[in-house]
Amino acid sequence: QVQLVESGGGLVQAGGSLRLSCAASGRTSSVYGMGWFRQAPGKEREFVAAISRSGRSTYYADSVKGRFTISRDNAKNTVYLQMNSLKPEDTAVYYCAAGVSWPSYNKRDYDYWGQGTQVTVSS
Repeated sequence: QVQLVESGGGLVQAGGSLRLSCAASGRTSSVYGMGWFRQAPGKEREFVAAISRSGRSTYYADSVKGRFTISRDNAKNTVYLQMNSLKPEDTAVYYCAAGVSWPSYNKRDYDYWGQGTQVTVSS
């Protein structure tokens, strides 16, 4: 079992930045690839970014490419999502997830999910 806890969400103006963190506990999180997903009101949960078990490979949704950066520190069992140039359409609850060792965009490849952290971007 892996427990995931997200933090770092909040309210920010358009063009601003936030850094989300996802702290993992339980079974060693370094065996898993990690992903960030988001869900806006009335919409399905969508892929944002993913990182491989080693951290050497990453994958991003087109909507965030060039603005968001995913990284991980396996010594701290923590995954980060640096979000720059935020837009109102980035407003959502952001979830981190642990799953297969490669960076996957598919929700079905993830076995463990956090409770989410709210990100609100005002225009």
